[in-house]
Parts: sequence; C-alpha cells; structure tokens
Amino acid sequence: MDLSSASTEQTDPRWAELDLMTPLEAAAAMNAAERRSVDAVASKLHLLAQAASMAAGALGNGGRLIYVGAGTSGRLGVMDAAECPPTFDVEPWQVRGVIAGGAGALTASAESVEDDADAGAREMAALSVGPADLVVAISASGRTPFVLGAASAAKAAGAATVGIANNVPCDLEAIVDLCIGLETGPEVLAGSTRLKAGTAQKMALNIISTVTMVQMGKVYRNLMVDVRPTNEKLRQRAHRMVREATGRDDDAVRAALDASGWRPKVAIVMLEVGCSAAAALDLLAQAGGFVRRAIASPGQPAQCAGSKGDQS
Repeated sequence: MDLSSASTEQTDPRWAELDLMTPLEAAAAMNAAERRSVDAVASKLHLLAQAASMAAGALGNGGRLIYVGAGTSGRLGVMDAAECPPTFDVEPWQVRGVIAGGAGALTASAESVEDDADAGAREMAALSVGPADLVVAISASGRTPFVLGAASAAKAAGAATVGIANNVPCDLEAIVDLCIGLETGPEVLAGSTRLKAGTAQKMALNIISTVTMVQMGKVYRNLMVDVRPTNEKLRQRAHRMVREATGRDDDAVRAALDASGWRPKVAIVMLEVGCSAAAALDLLAQAGGFVRRAIASPGQPAQCAGSKGDQS
C-alpha cells in the first residue's frame, strides 16, 4: 500500500508554520481549512443521494446497511449506526458499524489491525453479508487493506457496495459499485485524516442515513417522528413534535402520546384523523409508515369516524 501519492498525506505549505502560530491563529487556520470538507461533500450530493436510495432499498427489502472502516473512519461508521435505532426506531441489526479491531478500537487506537485484509473479509463472513445488504466501505486513503478486504468479500457475497474515500483514484474505486470521492486534500496537520477527511466522512454518513430514513417514512415534515422517547429530554422532544405537527394543546398531545404508548407518529395520526391508536396504526401500515400519506388516506375505518378528540 503506497500512500506517497495520496493527497491526504501531502504537506500544505500554507500551514508550514503551524507550530509558530498563536492558539487563535491555529484555530482560525483549522476552521478555514474545514471549509473544503463542505465543498467536497457538496460536489458529490448526487452520489450521496444515490447511496441513500440504495440503503433504503436494502432496508425496505429486509436487508441491512453496514458501515465498515478502520480508525477514524470506522469510529464514524459505528457512531452513525448507533444513532439510528433511537432516532428512527430501527432495530440495531438493521444498521451496523464494523471497525477494524472490534469494540476495543472505539476507545483505544488499534492501528495495526487495519493492515489485515483477511480480517475485513472475516468480518463480512461473520455477519453473513449477502445480496439483501448494502455495505458502505469508508477509507480516507481509499487503500486501507481491512476495508478493501471487507468490500471485496461483500461484493463477492452479492451485496451492493458503496465506497467513501478522500483520495481518488484509489483501490476502493475498482471494487465497489459506487465510489464517492470526497477530495479534501492535505490536512492542516499533515496526514491527520481525523480532521478534514473525517469531517467530510461524517457529513456524508449523516446524509446517507438521514435521507435513507426520510425515504422510509421515518420523518414527517422535518420531524423525527419515529424517535424512541426513552428519557426526559426525548419525551419533551416528542411532546413538542406532536404539538407542532398537529397544533393541539398540551393536554390533547399528552393524552394522545399516552394512548399511543409514546409513539409520536401514531399520536400525530390519532390527532389529525381523530381516531384510536389501533386505527392510527392501521392507517400507517396502509401508508407504508408515512404520516403524510396516512392522514391523507381517502376513507377512514369505522373506528376513526368520531371527532378528533376521540382517542379511545
């Protein structure tokens, strides 16, 4: 693996006196440099949208979205995967993150393991990756052996594959079905791809997972209506969402949330249509989980015929 030509490994002369800068000057330099991350992501929005559609297709057909990476890239994938169940009410098995070195590498560096391509392949085999799945392989260099091994194994198993790299052309490009090159260039601290490269990767994963869930009916307006309100902060958020979406008073919102088992999207349909929790669930099922479709459904079941205040 020769990284001598990788742009993320080069030295940018603009930051050659980083060690002489005041703290404020160094902070300003880093902030200025990060703008390239935003531009890199903006130039590949069409590909990120395509990746999100691939992920929605996989999840909608009973498959999984699986991120795989090493070091910073792996940690970002695991973090994004971990946020999906509480935010969008998906099961933990549906969105998975795989990092070289396993769970221990999340809190302590295990850089040597990223050189083992066979380990990446074994991780895919352990997950029984197959044609129903989408595997998103993340590597700043686009040449990390662990990631290449995982992507190759996933592809051989029939899974759809997406690559995210901060250098193109790269080895990953030749393996995956879709490669998204986020060219962030040299880092302020040369070679430290946890900086701009990591920022661009984080934005890309945010887009992929969020746009995926929008396509799956997990969002109404711009509200995370499938959130799991498992603590006081999230219960307050759920209450605000239902109140905002329906315009109802706090007592009505609380009653609907209680009746729905604190499922915001169910409470919204109950209040908007004027029906029981069971009827709201039926409407949502008929609408594929989309709130907007459920409340616009022509013809309501008999138990919805009452006034909007009837949630019994």
